[in-house]
Amino acid sequence: MHYAPAKREPELLRKQNHKMKIKSLAVALVLLGAAGCKTLSPASGSTNQNQPTVLQVDNQGFIDMDVFALRSSQRVRLGTAPGASKSNFTIPPSLVSGLTPLRFIADPIGGRRASVSQEITVAPGDTVVMTIPAV
Repeated sequence: MHYAPAKREPELLRKQNHKMKIKSLAVALVLLGAAGCKTLSPASGSTNQNQPTVLQVDNQGFIDMDVFALRSSQRVRLGTAPGASKSNFTIPPSLVSGLTPLRFIADPIGGRRASVSQEITVAPGDTVVMTIPAV
């Protein structure tokens, strides 16, 4: 028996493919936003070992995100960044000693795929800003 290929894609399958493309685009945009981390050093010009190291998250999307700091293979939860709001999280001093390369993870609550930022070098007392764009 030989089956001829379908000439037209069923309407339901087309809609599912369209939704998958939108979700893939959304994940890509979040990843780009998470990669938009930058470090702001204290105004004094020298980092103070006693000052807290802070992650400022500007979640411009509507989905709440669990936020993690990642050093090598150590993943530490910093907290939840509610949708459409700004949040500040203190990075534990145990993660930052001297100049430390870190990545940050934004994991959508109820979502399937977390976004990981580029590696950024952080020193004690720095403020890191991460923007999660609206999708």
